[in-house]
Amino acid sequence: MIPSYIEERRDLAAVFRGAATFNGQGGVCSHFSLRVGDDPLRFLLNPWGMYFSEARASDLMLIDEAGKSADPAHDAGFAAFNIHSRVHALHPEAHCILHTHMPYATALTMLEHGRLEMASQEALRFDGDIAYDDTYNGLAHETAEGERIARAMGNKHVLFLAHHGVIVVGPTVAQAFDLLYYLERAAELQVKAMSTGRPLRLVSAEVAAFTARQFKRDREHWARLHLTALRRKLDRDQPAYAL
Repeated sequence: MIPSYIEERRDLAAVFRGAATFNGQGGVCSHFSLRVGDDPLRFLLNPWGMYFSEARASDLMLIDEAGKSADPAHDAGFAAFNIHSRVHALHPEAHCILHTHMPYATALTMLEHGRLEMASQEALRFDGDIAYDDTYNGLAHETAEGERIARAMGNKHVLFLAHHGVIVVGPTVAQAFDLLYYLERAAELQVKAMSTGRPLRLVSAEVAAFTARQFKRDREHWARLHLTALRRKLDRDQPAYAL
């Protein structure tokens, strides 16, 4: 039997499976969370050891302020709780948090002064909305490291973590997923363009800012269409996600 928050659980389970299709999985070390209600320290989280492609709504844990699940057989993992609990607490729109080691975005974090350049239409939706953490301190064993990461993100919706991966947040599951999908597409296009050895042709700052504003119009509507399409595909091909 699926616990409470059924549709939110199904949305998040769908996003796990959707991310698996563009290599969002990093072994069993990536994690997504969704705040439940108004308490920032009460959220759904995937159990440590779950492949994204096998996610089911009923598998998602409800975590309390101490990082404990009602089911002691499931473990969230120290890094997941230390990072997600602090971002949920400090970011004004972190209802949903998606942290991945997806390959193209992570490749940019490995470059000296690696940045997502405003050179593709896919990248322009992120203009002015990306933070960069250029300090790497190893695994997030301590809450203090999660706090440092959360403060590095500020109020941006995307954080690039040096040598590590990315964090994306959104006020809804749909918006967070839409941003994550297009972030990896933008990074992929940039890496492939850079591989030619020719200089990137950047969009002017004025046009980039204008286009970013265009993308923000009706963001929830377009993001919801994207997530609805994903769920429709999963309902047909992988219906177990909703169990």
